[in-house]
Amino acid sequence: MPEVATNPVPNTVEELGVPQTSLEDLTLKTVYLAGELMLDDLAAKLRLNLRVVSELFRSLRRHELCESKGMVNGIHRLTATMQGRARALELLAQNQYAGPAPVSLSDYVSRVRAQSVKSFRVQRRLVEKAFEHLVLADQVVRQLGAAVISGTSIFLYGPTGTGKTSIAEAIPSIYHDAVWIPYAVEVDAQIITVFDPILHRRHDDSDADNDDPRWVLCRRPRVTVGGELTVEMLDLQFHPVSKFYAAPLQMKANNGVLIVDDFGRQRVRPEELLNRWTVPLDRRIDFLTLLGGRKLEIPFDLFVVFATNLDPAQLADEAFLRRIHNKIRIENLGREQFHRVFERLCRYFGLHYDCSAVDYLVDTLTTEWKQPLRPCYPLDLINHLRWTAEYAGEAPRLDRETLALACHDYFLKP
Repeated sequence: MPEVATNPVPNTVEELGVPQTSLEDLTLKTVYLAGELMLDDLAAKLRLNLRVVSELFRSLRRHELCESKGMVNGIHRLTATMQGRARALELLAQNQYAGPAPVSLSDYVSRVRAQSVKSFRVQRRLVEKAFEHLVLADQVVRQLGAAVISGTSIFLYGPTGTGKTSIAEAIPSIYHDAVWIPYAVEVDAQIITVFDPILHRRHDDSDADNDDPRWVLCRRPRVTVGGELTVEMLDLQFHPVSKFYAAPLQMKANNGVLIVDDFGRQRVRPEELLNRWTVPLDRRIDFLTLLGGRKLEIPFDLFVVFATNLDPAQLADEAFLRRIHNKIRIENLGREQFHRVFERLCRYFGLHYDCSAVDYLVDTLTTEWKQPLRPCYPLDLINHLRWTAEYAGEAPRLDRETLALACHDYFLKP
């Protein structure tokens, strides 16, 4: 298990690095929404030390916004006063966030830089293991390894069906360490949520007693976006009802990998997206804008993978392509590689591997169907013959007859 960076628990409000007024407002909203809440339950909801929550409660009680309804086993049972309920409603009208306490922007920036994706020590064996399930030329694996070591960006391009997406999705498995991701970041009393349970995978090596619970220990992020990507998705997402922000894709992917699949097929012009990426890729910083117009400088610490079956020279100008330091063309397979893919898949699905049947398929594809040997074909054809066998109530088999039938149903007639 890799060593995890320490993240000590703050023991005072001052150590949190967030304005006390923001924390008191969050505490009051949380108590109001709960009706009544034990002090230790409040600490768990806010992901704060009990000592810190006690300090916040004392301040709210002095201002007659919260009160104790008694004690259970020495722990206060809290509720909002009439004045506190009125104040909570005012706060909720401004901002409905009532989750874990946020971290400061400066703490977030420092943490991202401290656990940079470039700081991960890439080893050859890790790269080879990440791609061992794919049939790739040694040269391609070498290029991929060098690209990951760069920690910058990569352009995977080539004909459709050559496995670019599979290669891109395998890259994050090279990273076997963990990073800290905050639940939320506070800026000028505004909240930006960062941790996303759908995108971020929790790591189980955190010491709950000694680590700041406002941060979640996760595997390095992997964020994938395809044709749905728009320029608006790359800026802060403001919720008009809840009135707080969600971090954009690249901020959620910080310290990890961002995969832009099917690049060039988005709903906006490629040059518009590329213009948005130029500064981040070059300077490793990004600028986000709050509704009031304030610009935030955020680290752009991620490994970006662009995958496309279009010609990169037609998608981007020379200035942008210069910023993509690694460009790897993924080709169709040769006869020997095609056989290796079929052999692996037969082993995986428990089918008998018939070398002569695959030779027949190669000849049929290249002569009768006028098709290149795309890496996607073996799995697609095997799946088709398996479905056909299931429909017929038979055990699937791979031979000339079943492959010919699969080709007939799979390809358009030449």
